[in-house]
Amino acid sequence: MNERSGTGSRPPSIMEVAKQAKVSHQTVSRVINGFPGVRPETREHVLKAIDKLGYRRNSAARTLVTQRSGLIGVITVGSFLFGPTSTLVAIEEAARRHGYMVLLSTLREGDDVDLTKAVNDALGQGVEALVIIASRESLVRRTAELRTGVPLLVVGPSPVDVRDLATLSVDQDAGARTAIDYLVGLGHRSIVLLTGPQDWTDAQLRLAAAREECERHGLAYRVYDGDWTAASGYAAAGRLVEERWATAGGLVPTALFSANDHMALGVLAGLNAAGVAVPAEVSVIGFDNIAGSDYFSPALTTIEQDFTALGHRVLLASLAMLAGDPPDLTPVPATLLVRDSTGPRAESTSSSS
Repeated sequence: MNERSGTGSRPPSIMEVAKQAKVSHQTVSRVINGFPGVRPETREHVLKAIDKLGYRRNSAARTLVTQRSGLIGVITVGSFLFGPTSTLVAIEEAARRHGYMVLLSTLREGDDVDLTKAVNDALGQGVEALVIIASRESLVRRTAELRTGVPLLVVGPSPVDVRDLATLSVDQDAGARTAIDYLVGLGHRSIVLLTGPQDWTDAQLRLAAAREECERHGLAYRVYDGDWTAASGYAAAGRLVEERWATAGGLVPTALFSANDHMALGVLAGLNAAGVAVPAEVSVIGFDNIAGSDYFSPALTTIEQDFTALGHRVLLASLAMLAGDPPDLTPVPATLLVRDSTGPRAESTSSSS
């Protein structure tokens, strides 16, 4: 049990921690705030004293003394899907590791009023930097107009014509090109591109890169609209089964690139219901590597986005901006994970029946 000084409910002070550890209160402060220059054995004595006494840092007092709140404001807008949520968890984890706390706001809808209020509320709490997870193009453009007075970083790719906005994301362009190149290497010449909502910058970039890569390889391709849900993937599978390629010498699609794994799951279910074998007749590749995608039936070949690395990089970039240093905004690489849902094009499916 922790030993508390005094007979009332008053929490122990930094001076009492210093006395217990037999060091100065300045040394205790350096340990608490993660400053360098404290010998490892001294740091260990201080940490043991903190644990023994049950000391908790007074954030309000720290702010008054240092003029720093130790808070990073994170606003996530309009999405609770796998990617944004995983990135949020990683940002919070990295913040704690660097001695910061996250002040979180979640907005289901991303209108200007709600976004402005969330930003103002965060600034009113004294956040030292702001991170906005906004996947929709309209919100990224709105964010670019904000004047916060603190470092501002957007998680997600920026529209090509938006300037002077710090953004950090997984390399969507390279990920989509890798998917198409892999299918080409398997011999596929006719591909369906199942895209996400067109107000999402991620969806725009994946589609644009996939189309360019198809055209570079001289592939026949068709674009199906999706909305990130498994239901839209199931509908796309039905459309793929019903349609026959009308151009490119009668080629029928032998592969499908889904812009996320949830839609790919729906595609697999729809093809299975229609009696279309994957990958013997149609290969399917996704994007994200969501938890459990290796247990889809068949296991899903996909493009992995390392959201943990992204979240940690976002926090480091924010700290660099706080220090007045240029942040590293290099996109996080996307990685191909080959599983059972893709295979060589079957010759028997290369032309219309």
